Amino acid sequence: MLIEEGTKYQISQTIKGFFNSAETMLVKSNNGITVQFILGDNKGHGSMPVEHFHYLLKKTNLTHIPNKRSLLNTDMNEEQIG
Repeated sequence: MLIEEGTKYQISQTIKGFFNSAETMLVKSNNGITVQFILGDNKGHGSMPVEHFHYLLKKTNLTHIPNKRSLLNTDMNEEQIG
């Protein structure tokens, strides 16, 4: 999965304690080695290796939250096709 700047993720209950009990995290940057992020509700910021981020995604400790614009675009495309 591609980790893009501006992507928002839901943090699972099992690992919230490692992220200041934040509900979400927003990817600030990804240089291919390190992912920098901002925690939701102004609970801080940090960084981690890309490999660890992928591990958290694989274990479903982080879940992608689609942005509203992509949801609208998907709905529009389906209506245009049908």
